Amino acid sequence: MRATVYHAPGDVRVENVPDPKLVDPTDAVVRVTHACICGSDLWFYRGEAKWEAGWRTGHEFMGIVEDVGREVRGLKKGDRVIAPFAFSDGACEYCRKNVQTSCVNGGYWGGSDNDGGQGEAVRAPFADGTLVKVPDEFANDEKLLKAMLPLTDVLGTGHHAAVSAGVKPGSTAAVIGDGAVGLCAVLAAKRLGAERIIIFGRHQDRLDVARGFGATDFERERGKEAIDRALEMTSGGVEAVMECVGTAESMELACAIARPGGAIGYVGVPYGAKEGLNVRRLFSHNITLRGGVAPVRAYIPELLADLLAGKLDPSPVLDLTVDLDGVPQGYAAMDGRTAIKVMVKP
Repeated sequence: MRATVYHAPGDVRVENVPDPKLVDPTDAVVRVTHACICGSDLWFYRGEAKWEAGWRTGHEFMGIVEDVGREVRGLKKGDRVIAPFAFSDGACEYCRKNVQTSCVNGGYWGGSDNDGGQGEAVRAPFADGTLVKVPDEFANDEKLLKAMLPLTDVLGTGHHAAVSAGVKPGSTAAVIGDGAVGLCAVLAAKRLGAERIIIFGRHQDRLDVARGFGATDFERERGKEAIDRALEMTSGGVEAVMECVGTAESMELACAIARPGGAIGYVGVPYGAKEGLNVRRLFSHNITLRGGVAPVRAYIPELLADLLAGKLDPSPVLDLTVDLDGVPQGYAAMDGRTAIKVMVKP
């Protein structure tokens, strides 16, 4: 089969690799029909993350089950499935507590040991614990399938930011970052009832999407000016702050604009970026810091139900579609900020 392989910073290639096959009786083989390029993929693409040549790429995908191991009970050949960005056994202590990203037997798609979603097919370990079946009546609705694709990562991650920040009906929320996760955090905050949603971003096309998702206020500045403006417009700070970037600057901003007694939900991948965290302000003003890698598998059922009911549509974040051969161009587009998030259709 063909799949995307990392070679060096700025260099990903679509190559022939071995076909996936069942290894364990709990496995499934999934033919990929939809995948994504993630903002976090840019860390290795830019040389910020330590990756090695030959590693597979892609952790967001959906597809059709082609084969299942003898111990798989909940899936069969032909089922349409959604794959969260981490696989998990569904049975360990952490899975039972809905922290599937800490599964003692789990892991992440791609990298050195696993098939990546940016390819034609994937061996899915722990199929029953990991994969979520799409109801048959929706399995071939292309418009809905595009809307479902962000469930693999960014919608659940944005939702995790909102839940961690304590967004509630009538609250004021702020989202730091106008990438796909930040935009989905706006959508999630609106879904949870936030009355006012401030987004910090620099790209007008993305802010336009945020407006459609429910953002009410827009701040393009950074640093002290942004902090001062946020404190002024909220009369002292924001109740629920969602940090969706992962840089020192974004976390500094989150700490500075959080309202006393409020909370920060952080989901930005921190590649050495949390140094300098203003713990003194968090301590002095009883500001809660909560978040981390999103347990997307826990959130998919409720978000999928709202999506299928027509209450939720994150598909506008997918603003560029490429085929498998176009994956390298998709990376370049996201790296150059000419695309928010790329959908791949092998």
